[in-house]
Amino acid sequence: MSVPSPQPTTRAKCLVTGGAGYVGSVVAAHLLQAGHEVTVLDDLSTGHREGVPAGARFIEGRVQDAARYLDSSYDAVLHFAAFSQVGESVADPAKYWRNNVGGTMDLLDAMRGAGVRALVFSSTAATYGEPATTPITETAATAPTSPYGASKLAVDHLIGGEAAAHGLAAVSLRYFNVAGAYGDCGERHDPESHLIPLVLQVAQGRRQAISVYGDDYPTPDGTCVRDYIHVADLAEAHLLALEATLAPADATGPRVRPGEHLICNLGNGNGFSVREVIDTARKVTGHPIPEVLADRRPGDPAVLVAAAQTATDRLGWRPTRADLAGIIADAWEFARRTARTKES
Repeated sequence: MSVPSPQPTTRAKCLVTGGAGYVGSVVAAHLLQAGHEVTVLDDLSTGHREGVPAGARFIEGRVQDAARYLDSSYDAVLHFAAFSQVGESVADPAKYWRNNVGGTMDLLDAMRGAGVRALVFSSTAATYGEPATTPITETAATAPTSPYGASKLAVDHLIGGEAAAHGLAAVSLRYFNVAGAYGDCGERHDPESHLIPLVLQVAQGRRQAISVYGDDYPTPDGTCVRDYIHVADLAEAHLLALEATLAPADATGPRVRPGEHLICNLGNGNGFSVREVIDTARKVTGHPIPEVLADRRPGDPAVLVAAAQTATDRLGWRPTRADLAGIIADAWEFARRTARTKES
């Protein structure tokens, strides 16, 4: 059962860049349900046209060209348009710097030109790299281990400078492991690199086994532990962040002031191991899901778990879908529905 999106105090006209992608499409759907007006800007290089929710205006275009579409009638931008494959970023770093950083520079220029002074940015826990301690707080050292993480960190710095110099009210939300599905919106990356959809592909017979990269980590079962957050919980954090950036000076609730750049981690604060994910998926799907042990991947930390207290304190956000079986069940339903649609 879905939980209603937070009801806004301000009805806003929003540009959602990358709103045909996994997270962007779920956020766009929540914005519409909350009564906001939504325009999705996406070049469909990784997104899917059918992921754009009904009721949103759709523009097929690049974030670099946002100045063509953004004008003073808009109240805010929610920015998801980025490449996000870690391995690809290592093989082709220029692609990531050009799009993720260069595209955001163009977007910030367009926002400044149009007088749009509220921004919610889709950042990532990859900005932290391999943490010295967990749970990870926003004050942890940032030492990304891939061009992807470095490009997202660079964008956070860009946004901070824009806020200080030009009065932007901005929130960067650093996600941990996003999972699950919401209605017709779910994960369908190509290539797929996330554990839960890969495990479900084994359950569907689309791949023979799931690889477990190392079973000798200092964790209870020897496999890596990660913090999984339901994509709908994530979307609700974006709506709360939007509300905070648009809140008037006399607001009594959460507020991000013009000139402020707030950074918040988003996670459940609990970790699940690779083997826990696989075992839970076996129970949810009723399939055996064979696994094969593989060598550790370089740079894989043993534990990545978020401390999300800042999001609670500053935005009033609390995740309500922290049950791993529920997260996997939603993803499984989406995977089966997508397969049936392809077959028909």
